[in-house]
Amino acid sequence: MIDPQELADVAWVLAAMTVVLLMFPGIALFYGGMSGKNNVLNMFAMTMSTLGTVTVLYVLFGHSLVLGDSLGGVIGDPTTFFGLVGNEDSGVDGGFSVTSDMAFYTMFACITVAIVASGALGRMKFSAWIVFSMVWVTLVYFPLGHWVFGDGWMGRVLDFHDYAGGTAVHMASGFASLALALVLGPRKKTASRPHSMPLVLLGAGILWMGWMGFNGGSAGGANYVAQYTMMTTVYAGGTGMLGFMLYEKFRHGKSTVLGLASGAIAGLVAITPAADGVDPFGALALGLIAGAFVAWACTWKTKLGIDESLDAWAVHGLGGIVGALFVVFFGWATYTNDEPIRGIFFGGDISLLWGELAAIAVTCTFSFSVTWIIVKVMDKTMGIRVNDEDEDDLDFKLHGETAYDYN
Repeated sequence: MIDPQELADVAWVLAAMTVVLLMFPGIALFYGGMSGKNNVLNMFAMTMSTLGTVTVLYVLFGHSLVLGDSLGGVIGDPTTFFGLVGNEDSGVDGGFSVTSDMAFYTMFACITVAIVASGALGRMKFSAWIVFSMVWVTLVYFPLGHWVFGDGWMGRVLDFHDYAGGTAVHMASGFASLALALVLGPRKKTASRPHSMPLVLLGAGILWMGWMGFNGGSAGGANYVAQYTMMTTVYAGGTGMLGFMLYEKFRHGKSTVLGLASGAIAGLVAITPAADGVDPFGALALGLIAGAFVAWACTWKTKLGIDESLDAWAVHGLGGIVGALFVVFFGWATYTNDEPIRGIFFGGDISLLWGELAAIAVTCTFSFSVTWIIVKVMDKTMGIRVNDEDEDDLDFKLHGETAYDYN
């Protein structure tokens, strides 16, 4: 007889996966609105194409590399779930099966690569992006995914807390975006301003909705952890918005809609590793701190002349670090895990800090350095930048289309 709770778990994970799928048009609108009016479709194409390229690889060997039988803690056995061959009967009873996990984690891999597109705005060949996305997910995300989500060495050796991918998803994509932007170099012409704030705000709202499935679905079923993490996700997103706007107000005298949207995403990024480990007040504080810190980081990045104007490094890379460290110091949750989560300031062991710092350092260093090597090799072999004169109109030059009919 099928357990009703198991059926409920399957239904929730599949529903969460469907909501996470909305993050793709969400990030396309968010990034596209921040792009120039003639580079909108190019950004749409880069973010949405990951649903094609990464999905193929995930079915062939990605799920096996991430959650397959561990080979010395380094990577999963690529044959474990190869196309689900040999796993056909795993869910014939209608209960929870590997297919539910596989579908859900496919979305994680795809959205992580889509975030990296921030570093390529306005100057990367689309063909090069397709190749890069497939190489990057194989050499960077799949190993990191195994270390964090699977039976990898980081989970075995380091005592760190990461609820839903602050390391393998957000820090990895943020620092990869930085490496991509640095190797590509700045755009030759003046960087364009966001062409449509309504698109940015709409994209941020859709992303926020997707985050409910991202964090809620990571609970693995219809349970209390799913309820709890969706609650903290809402709170951190809201105060992240406030933190960014307050920083802008004190620093520049005005709060912008772009800051409102970016701050909400910063709060959502920060709560991802900590969603099950903070109480409601902690979620409010975390979002506020993350929003303000990311706003400051965006200003600092501009002064350094880094052309990564969609801010994945600041929002995802640094925002993820803020969330991971916050739960170590201020974590407080007594009902979401077998053992209560307590930060250092609430009686937790300071040894948690060293494990968290090591996980952060490994993730950021690995993602940045391997991405740098990938892009350098691609640049030397196939070339990755468009011609300077094409930068202002990638939509037509690369895709033969325009986002808007001015006639």
